[in-house]
Amino acid sequence: MLRYLPQIPTWPQLPNAGYLESMYLQYSGGMPFVTLDPAKERLFMDLRGDIWADLERFYERVLEDDLEWFAITPQYASGLHAFIGRLWRTRPPELVMVKGQVTGPISFGLMITDERKRSVLYREEVFDAVLKSLALKARWQARQLQRLHPQVLMFIDEPYLSSFGSAFINLSRDQVLQYLEEVVSAIHQEGALAGVHCCGNTDWSILMDTELDVINFDAYEYFQGMTLYLDRLQAFLKRGGVLAWGIVPTNPQIAQGSAETLRRKFLEQVADLEGRGIDREVLLRQSLLTPSCGMGSLSVETAGLVLQRLAEVSQAVRADLSAAPPKGKRAKTRASA
Repeated sequence: MLRYLPQIPTWPQLPNAGYLESMYLQYSGGMPFVTLDPAKERLFMDLRGDIWADLERFYERVLEDDLEWFAITPQYASGLHAFIGRLWRTRPPELVMVKGQVTGPISFGLMITDERKRSVLYREEVFDAVLKSLALKARWQARQLQRLHPQVLMFIDEPYLSSFGSAFINLSRDQVLQYLEEVVSAIHQEGALAGVHCCGNTDWSILMDTELDVINFDAYEYFQGMTLYLDRLQAFLKRGGVLAWGIVPTNPQIAQGSAETLRRKFLEQVADLEGRGIDREVLLRQSLLTPSCGMGSLSVETAGLVLQRLAEVSQAVRADLSAAPPKGKRAKTRASA
């Protein structure tokens, strides 16, 4: 990570290290009603009986702003604690920001169920506790990362937003906005930047209508989806929003794509948006390059290849833009995980 992404490194999620490090269980510590099932490597929320006493104790922690109660321990995130230890000892001179992540409330609420296998997203009295837990865990994490560098970018991972509008997610647009904004606001409370990553297509206008600073999309597979929201994209960029282009695939196709092929693909997509009225200079100035999706399920070798390719693409794009800067000015892109 630090070898290839010294500017904006991120801590690695390691689901293969143990089931507690999956992207859902990883953030469950401190939540009420959580019951672990080691045999099936899953958790559920046991809501049988009187839940109100447990909720009362939970909200006391929230009202006390007890961030340590919502800490993410090494048992749940060995990658986070190893990352903090490594950067605490030695920080690359190129470091400009540190990135962290938390599972988004919509995806968490859909994946985690009660004892009757109903998604807790639809249990309003319980989901509010889930939402506040995730928001406070994001704040706790931002504070830890700010010990390494004052500039922190926190991503909210929302893979299930790609199902918004289908029968799979029974939520209104306003509900999605409300849930995301609570976590975004918590991140901003700590002075960190907030981004969202969604694999696949979604209604990008929802994310552009929030106070998010960064929107991360899979530009390798789903670029055309972004072209459906040009007016909102214009407004997002105008207020300083950043597009994080997932241009390097994290599937077996990585072995087939050279850095030059991916460089051309990215610049062709930039030209496509420019042809649709998006200012090229603004777009490039407010862009990051990233992998297309998470790498937790990849082998160490494949993950290393993805990061190496990302660094190569970033360098190639920078060189290209330095040789022919748009409108007489030099635009910048940055590589991030």
